[in-house]
Amino acid sequence: MKTGITCIGKLLLSLLCGMVFTANAAGSGDGKGWTATWAAAPQLASGVDMPAGSDLSNSALRQVIHVSTGGDVLRLKLSNEYSKAPVEIKSVYIATASDSCDIDVKSAEYLSFGGKRSVTIPAGGVVVSDGVKFGLSPLQRLSVTINYGTTPKEATAHLGSRTTSYIIKGEAKPKTSFRNGERVVHWYNIASLDVMGGAEVIAVIGNSITDGRGSTTDMQNRWTDVFAESLHAAGAGMGVLNLGIGGNCVLKNGLGTPAVKRYDRDVLAQAGVTRVVIFEGVNDIGGIDGNAETIVKELIDAYKQMAEKARKQGLKVYCATITPFKGNSYYSHFHEAARLTVNDWIRGSKCFDGVIDFDMLMRDPSDVSSIRRGFHEDGLHPNAAGYKMMGEYAADVILKGK
Repeated sequence: MKTGITCIGKLLLSLLCGMVFTANAAGSGDGKGWTATWAAAPQLASGVDMPAGSDLSNSALRQVIHVSTGGDVLRLKLSNEYSKAPVEIKSVYIATASDSCDIDVKSAEYLSFGGKRSVTIPAGGVVVSDGVKFGLSPLQRLSVTINYGTTPKEATAHLGSRTTSYIIKGEAKPKTSFRNGERVVHWYNIASLDVMGGAEVIAVIGNSITDGRGSTTDMQNRWTDVFAESLHAAGAGMGVLNLGIGGNCVLKNGLGTPAVKRYDRDVLAQAGVTRVVIFEGVNDIGGIDGNAETIVKELIDAYKQMAEKARKQGLKVYCATITPFKGNSYYSHFHEAARLTVNDWIRGSKCFDGVIDFDMLMRDPSDVSSIRRGFHEDGLHPNAAGYKMMGEYAADVILKGK
């Protein structure tokens, strides 16, 4: 009898959470108690960015994510927004990640979608799971295993995962080993993970510096990871979402959808978001070719637009200054002048609730156009030590202005 009651309770929970998500996804805007703990900005993967077999059909994919806040009930969003054909999924299960590709088998929980394990993500669409009970700890590594049916030759993905994913042929059960599988440093189809109830959420939009180029693969030491850890250590327990895309621009060109076009989806639509950090523009400035005044003006207008949109949703907005890049191919006196102009505007603007002055933090005292010695990879991207400094500093700014 006890077992029957437990099963009924789980079914009711699943249906309730599924209905809540559907309402929120349709634009109710109230969140119904859901808050995001992890997210990645979707982009198109094709060609060399796809697995060796050219697609994920009839394969099992195990991916690892590093969450910010914990919770007892979870839901997962899967995206197929950049594909022109549907993605068939046989099942998805989550588990506490162990070393490398291994999991704590006893922790594994299958997800359901409208009460069923299988689901098809339509071309250009997204699906979200029903809520599932799972004891998720703050800052833990969570494994997401997807068993695929038929998939298209291109995928909706996040290319700069800085985290190894594992692929094997056939269907994987929780006890199945991935140790001999193909290894790629991309995420496919996973877009966000939410928990029921919980803390404030800070969504960060950015480029490769936020995406973590120069950090250590599988070590989860991007500046946003350190940011989340520092907030947790201080007892703030805020969710931190990394919506960076390597090579991304605010205005146009670059890799992935430009920030001004993806901002609503990637930032403002996240569950429970309360604060926004805008840290992007270096690629726009690096691409200046005789049109510096135009790019600077358009960047400033874009920052104003993003800040205004966030404010209309009742969110706090922070803007981060653009870090130095002398020693990188982006650098010239003209590009540096543009960077300084944009940074001066950010510091003096009344558009934001606060400024995260990464430029002041990271500049070399003996050459303010360069990043501090020992804290960068290539003159543009910080290394792990640089990201640690940035994450701790960003947390300090948020906590002081709380």
